Amino acid sequence: MATSSPLDTLITLARDSRDNAGVELSGLRRAQQEAKAQLDTLLQYRHEYRQKLQNTMESGIGPASWSNYQQFLRSLDDAIARSRQALSEREAQLTQGQLRWQTEQRRLSAYDTLVDRRDTAERQRVGRREQRMADEMSAGMRFRRQAQQEHSGSSH
Repeated sequence: MATSSPLDTLITLARDSRDNAGVELSGLRRAQQEAKAQLDTLLQYRHEYRQKLQNTMESGIGPASWSNYQQFLRSLDDAIARSRQALSEREAQLTQGQLRWQTEQRRLSAYDTLVDRRDTAERQRVGRREQRMADEMSAGMRFRRQAQQEHSGSSH
């Protein structure tokens, strides 16, 4: 069908919206993965720093160094807490992005179903019209044959 219907316009808009949601979802996934990687890096760094503190404590540590280690660990723990919070926010955003994409995909699928129904109904209409034309042609041929036979039969 060459003409564009309102349904075709809705499908185009729904497809664009779904595609935009997909691009957004991709960005949200990337942000979530980056936040996870940052948290993992901080946790690994904290683990290594604690190991270093443990080794230093075994060989003896002064009060000033102990205080510096403790202060640094506290600031590292604060950074880890902020990183966990950021990861949690990114995961919530990712979940919302997934829901939006799914909603847009369902909308597009519903429109596609309507198009399929419209196309099926049109094919049925065309099929019935063609069948009617074939029936009329067949009846016309039968009528002409019959008329021809009657005409041939009455002239003999």
